[in-house]
Amino acid sequence: MKTRHLTIATAAVAASLFGVSAAVASEKPPADSLPLAEIVTTIESQGYAPITEISMDDGVWEVEAYKNNEERELRVDPMTGNVLSDRRDD
Repeated sequence: MKTRHLTIATAAVAASLFGVSAAVASEKPPADSLPLAEIVTTIESQGYAPITEISMDDGVWEVEAYKNNEERELRVDPMTGNVLSDRRDD
């Protein structure tokens, strides 16, 4: 359990370094999920930057980010980092 707390704390620090607002305390990521820092890196490598907000909801990461100067809302699988849905954020 101590490792899980370190992972969440590390993710929160990494998120703050990336300028991301992370609401990790409201809902725990599933067991064995990827670290938040890895999720951020994966999303950014796909052209989503800047990331402006990340929160856990119903077992998936909800991410607000920009791609091609358009605000997007993503749902991201915490186990794989795969984008499950990508829609324009209204």
